[in-house]
Amino acid sequence: MKKNSIIGTGLITLAATFALTGCNKSAPEEKTNTQATEIPAGGLKIAYVEIDTLMSQYNFCKDYTLLMNKKGENIRATLAGKERALQAKAAELQKKYETNQFTTKEQVEQAQMTLAKQQQDLQALNDRLMNDFAAEQAKYNTEMRDSIQAFLKEYNKSKKFDYIISKAGDNILVANAKYDITKDVVNGLNKRYKQKPEMAEKISGKIKE
Repeated sequence: MKKNSIIGTGLITLAATFALTGCNKSAPEEKTNTQATEIPAGGLKIAYVEIDTLMSQYNFCKDYTLLMNKKGENIRATLAGKERALQAKAAELQKKYETNQFTTKEQVEQAQMTLAKQQQDLQALNDRLMNDFAAEQAKYNTEMRDSIQAFLKEYNKSKKFDYIISKAGDNILVANAKYDITKDVVNGLNKRYKQKPEMAEKISGKIKE
Protein backbone atom coordinates (compact mmCIF):
# COMPACT_ATOMS: atom_id res chain seq x y z
CA MET A 1 0.00 0.00 0.00
CA LYS A 2 1.39 3.37 -1.02
CA LYS A 3 2.04 5.72 1.88
CA ASN A 4 0.49 9.16 1.98
CA SER A 5 2.69 12.21 2.07
CA ILE A 6 3.73 13.49 5.46
CA ILE A 7 3.77 16.95 3.94
CA GLY A 8 0.00 17.16 3.74
CA THR A 9 -1.08 19.69 1.15
CA GLY A 10 2.51 20.49 0.26
CA LEU A 11 4.95 23.32 0.79
CA ILE A 12 3.94 26.87 0.24
CA THR A 13 5.61 28.54 -2.70
CA LEU A 14 6.73 32.06 -2.03
CA ALA A 15 7.12 34.48 -4.89
CA ALA A 16 8.25 37.93 -3.90
CA THR A 17 7.51 40.41 -6.65
CA PHE A 18 8.71 43.96 -6.35
CA ALA A 19 7.33 46.70 -8.56
CA LEU A 20 8.85 50.13 -8.27
CA THR A 21 6.63 53.07 -8.99
CA GLY A 22 7.65 56.54 -9.91
CA CYS A 23 11.40 56.32 -10.25
CA ASN A 24 11.49 52.91 -11.88
CA LYS A 25 10.92 54.30 -15.36
CA SER A 26 13.35 54.74 -18.16
CA ALA A 27 13.31 56.76 -21.33
CA PRO A 28 15.92 57.84 -23.84
CA GLU A 29 17.38 61.26 -23.27
CA GLU A 30 15.55 63.82 -25.31
CA LYS A 31 16.72 67.15 -26.70
CA THR A 32 14.71 69.84 -25.00
CA ASN A 33 14.70 73.61 -24.89
CA THR A 34 16.12 75.11 -21.74
CA GLN A 35 13.27 77.60 -21.45
CA ALA A 36 9.63 77.44 -22.41
CA THR A 37 8.26 80.05 -24.76
CA GLU A 38 5.43 82.22 -23.52
CA ILE A 39 2.15 82.11 -25.37
CA PRO A 40 0.58 85.33 -26.64
CA ALA A 41 -0.53 87.98 -24.16
CA GLY A 42 -3.92 87.37 -22.67
CA GLY A 43 -3.63 83.59 -22.79
CA LEU A 44 -2.53 81.07 -20.21
CA LYS A 45 1.14 80.34 -19.69
CA ILE A 46 1.52 76.56 -19.72
CA ALA A 47 4.63 74.40 -19.63
CA TYR A 48 5.08 70.65 -19.37
CA VAL A 49 7.61 68.15 -18.04
CA GLU A 50 8.36 64.78 -19.66
CA ILE A 51 8.00 62.44 -16.69
CA ASP A 52 9.87 59.48 -18.23
CA THR A 53 12.86 61.70 -18.95
CA LEU A 54 12.71 63.29 -15.52
CA MET A 55 12.65 59.92 -13.77
CA SER A 56 15.55 58.55 -15.81
CA GLN A 57 17.77 61.63 -15.35
CA TYR A 58 16.98 62.94 -11.86
CA ASN A 59 19.84 61.70 -9.66
CA PHE A 60 17.57 61.08 -6.69
CA CYS A 61 15.54 58.67 -8.82
CA LYS A 62 18.70 56.94 -10.03
CA ASP A 63 19.88 56.41 -6.45
CA TYR A 64 16.44 55.35 -5.26
CA THR A 65 15.94 52.85 -8.09
CA LEU A 66 19.38 51.34 -7.50
CA LEU A 67 18.73 51.06 -3.78
CA MET A 68 15.28 49.49 -4.09
CA ASN A 69 16.40 47.04 -6.76
CA LYS A 70 19.24 45.97 -4.47
CA LYS A 71 16.87 45.62 -1.52
CA GLY A 72 14.46 43.58 -3.64
CA GLU A 73 17.21 41.22 -4.76
CA ASN A 74 18.33 40.74 -1.15
CA ILE A 75 14.80 39.88 -0.08
CA ARG A 76 14.33 37.44 -2.95
CA ALA A 77 17.62 35.72 -2.11
CA THR A 78 16.70 35.47 1.58
CA LEU A 79 13.29 33.96 0.90
CA ALA A 80 14.62 31.58 -1.75
CA GLY A 81 17.30 30.28 0.61
CA LYS A 82 14.85 29.68 3.44
CA GLU A 83 12.37 28.01 1.09
CA ARG A 84 15.06 25.63 -0.21
CA ALA A 85 15.96 24.72 3.37
CA LEU A 86 12.30 24.06 4.17
CA GLN A 87 11.88 21.90 1.08
CA ALA A 88 14.96 19.89 2.05
CA LYS A 89 13.54 19.38 5.55
CA ALA A 90 10.21 18.25 4.12
CA ALA A 91 11.96 15.79 1.79
CA GLU A 92 13.95 14.41 4.72
CA LEU A 93 10.82 13.86 6.81
CA GLN A 94 9.01 12.29 3.88
CA LYS A 95 11.86 9.84 3.38
CA LYS A 96 11.82 8.92 7.07
CA TYR A 97 8.09 8.36 6.83
CA GLU A 98 8.31 6.15 3.74
CA THR A 99 11.09 4.04 5.26
CA ASN A 100 9.18 3.52 8.52
CA GLN A 101 11.65 5.46 10.66
CA PHE A 102 8.77 6.88 12.67
CA THR A 103 7.75 4.30 15.24
CA THR A 104 4.57 5.94 16.54
CA LYS A 105 1.68 7.95 15.20
CA GLU A 106 2.60 10.70 17.65
CA GLN A 107 6.04 11.06 16.04
CA VAL A 108 4.44 11.48 12.62
CA GLU A 109 2.00 14.09 13.94
CA GLN A 110 4.82 15.97 15.68
CA ALA A 111 6.85 16.03 12.46
CA GLN A 112 3.84 17.37 10.55
CA MET A 113 3.23 20.06 13.17
CA THR A 114 6.88 21.11 13.11
CA LEU A 115 6.86 21.37 9.34
CA ALA A 116 3.60 23.33 9.34
CA LYS A 117 5.02 25.76 11.90
CA GLN A 118 8.11 26.33 9.74
CA GLN A 119 5.86 26.96 6.76
CA GLN A 120 3.88 29.53 8.74
CA ASP A 121 7.08 31.21 9.92
CA LEU A 122 8.33 31.47 6.35
CA GLN A 123 5.03 32.96 5.18
CA ALA A 124 5.16 35.46 8.05
CA LEU A 125 8.71 36.43 7.06
CA ASN A 126 7.60 36.87 3.46
CA ASP A 127 4.74 39.13 4.53
CA ARG A 128 6.94 41.20 6.83
CA LEU A 129 9.65 41.74 4.23
CA MET A 130 7.10 42.67 1.59
CA ASN A 131 5.45 45.16 3.94
CA ASP A 132 8.82 46.68 4.85
CA PHE A 133 9.69 46.97 1.17
CA ALA A 134 6.39 48.64 0.34
CA ALA A 135 6.78 51.09 3.25
CA GLU A 136 10.29 52.08 2.18
CA GLN A 137 9.16 52.44 -1.42
CA ALA A 138 6.30 54.71 -0.33
CA LYS A 139 8.73 56.76 1.78
CA TYR A 140 11.07 57.40 -1.14
CA ASN A 141 8.22 58.08 -3.56
CA THR A 142 6.91 60.72 -1.17
CA GLU A 143 10.36 62.23 -0.73
CA MET A 144 10.87 62.31 -4.48
CA ARG A 145 7.48 63.93 -5.11
CA ASP A 146 8.05 66.53 -2.39
CA SER A 147 11.46 67.44 -3.79
CA ILE A 148 10.00 68.01 -7.27
CA GLN A 149 7.09 70.07 -5.96
CA ALA A 150 9.40 72.19 -3.79
CA PHE A 151 11.68 72.87 -6.74
CA LEU A 152 8.82 73.75 -9.09
CA LYS A 153 7.35 76.14 -6.52
CA GLU A 154 10.66 78.00 -6.35
CA TYR A 155 11.26 77.71 -10.10
CA ASN A 156 7.87 79.18 -10.93
CA LYS A 157 8.41 82.32 -8.84
CA SER A 158 10.25 83.82 -11.78
CA LYS A 159 8.69 81.83 -14.64
CA LYS A 160 5.13 82.52 -13.51
CA PHE A 161 3.46 79.72 -15.45
CA ASP A 162 -0.26 79.29 -14.87
CA TYR A 163 0.12 75.53 -15.20
CA ILE A 164 3.06 73.13 -15.21
CA ILE A 165 1.72 69.78 -16.30
CA SER A 166 3.22 66.32 -16.52
CA LYS A 167 3.52 64.47 -19.81
CA ALA A 168 3.81 60.71 -19.42
CA GLY A 169 3.42 58.39 -22.37
CA ASP A 170 0.32 59.36 -24.34
CA ASN A 171 -1.57 61.18 -21.59
CA ILE A 172 -1.07 64.31 -23.71
CA LEU A 173 -1.60 63.48 -27.36
CA VAL A 174 -0.09 66.63 -28.87
CA ALA A 175 2.44 68.94 -27.24
CA ASN A 176 4.54 71.71 -28.72
CA ALA A 177 8.17 71.13 -27.80
CA LYS A 178 8.78 74.84 -27.22
CA TYR A 179 6.74 74.54 -24.01
CA ASP A 180 8.88 71.64 -22.74
CA ILE A 181 10.79 72.65 -19.58
CA THR A 182 12.05 69.15 -18.75
CA LYS A 183 15.72 69.99 -19.19
CA ASP A 184 15.40 73.06 -16.98
CA VAL A 185 13.69 71.01 -14.28
CA VAL A 186 16.14 68.09 -14.41
CA ASN A 187 19.14 70.42 -14.27
CA GLY A 188 17.63 72.37 -11.40
CA LEU A 189 16.72 69.28 -9.42
CA ASN A 190 20.15 67.72 -9.83
CA LYS A 191 21.81 70.97 -8.80
CA ARG A 192 19.79 70.96 -5.58
CA TYR A 193 20.08 67.24 -4.88
CA LYS A 194 22.62 66.12 -2.30
CA GLN A 195 22.89 62.39 -1.72
CA LYS A 196 22.31 61.61 1.95
CA PRO A 197 25.08 59.66 3.73
CA GLU A 198 22.57 56.95 4.67
CA MET A 199 21.59 56.51 1.02
CA ALA A 200 25.23 56.23 -0.02
CA GLU A 201 25.95 53.69 2.71
CA LYS A 202 22.94 51.58 1.79
CA ILE A 203 23.88 51.57 -1.89
CA SER A 204 27.48 50.65 -1.07
CA GLY A 205 26.33 47.85 1.25
CA LYS A 206 27.81 49.35 4.41
CA ILE A 207 24.34 49.30 5.96
CA LYS A 208 22.85 45.81 5.84
CA GLU A 209 19.22 45.55 4.83
